Amino acid sequence: MPTYTLEVAGLRRELPICKVSDDLYIAAFICLGDAELTEACARELLKLAAPGSFDYMLTAEAKGIPLIHEMARQSGAAKYFLARKGPKAYMQNPIYVEDQSITTAGAQRLYLDGTDAELLAGKRILIVDDVISTGGSLKAMESLVKLAGGTVTGRLAVLAEGSAKDRTDIQFLAPLPLFNASGSVQ
Repeated sequence: MPTYTLEVAGLRRELPICKVSDDLYIAAFICLGDAELTEACARELLKLAAPGSFDYMLTAEAKGIPLIHEMARQSGAAKYFLARKGPKAYMQNPIYVEDQSITTAGAQRLYLDGTDAELLAGKRILIVDDVISTGGSLKAMESLVKLAGGTVTGRLAVLAEGSAKDRTDIQFLAPLPLFNASGSVQ
């Protein structure tokens, strides 16, 4: 399997290049299970966040969970929030928005517990993600924050994939190219 060598947060990783469609391949960045990478990326992302610019952090499940947890641990934050891919039995009056992601077939919904939504009301929210590509998940998280009555004050990601590297509304640690079927960079 072809790989792409990524250097981020002072570390090097070989990412497998995976097929998304006949003419689109991505380098799969997975920090789940890689404690060293998660810790380093969390440290570097916190350096990008302006001190005092947010009250809470929000991410979408699942790959953002270890990242946001480590960011909370390192920053001393007592609480962070998760946008879930499905409603859970323990959720009270969940709110939701629709999301379209490059790595998920079809539309999906992101849910936020109604109790969590109440805590976001009137608060400054920092959105955290592992990879921003098309911006679908980012847009959905922004919509959840707005629906809850909060304000997005920043958008951080470990990687900006493809043309996302040209966005001016996000901060990220490294760009990540997209690939053709031949394994060459698009």
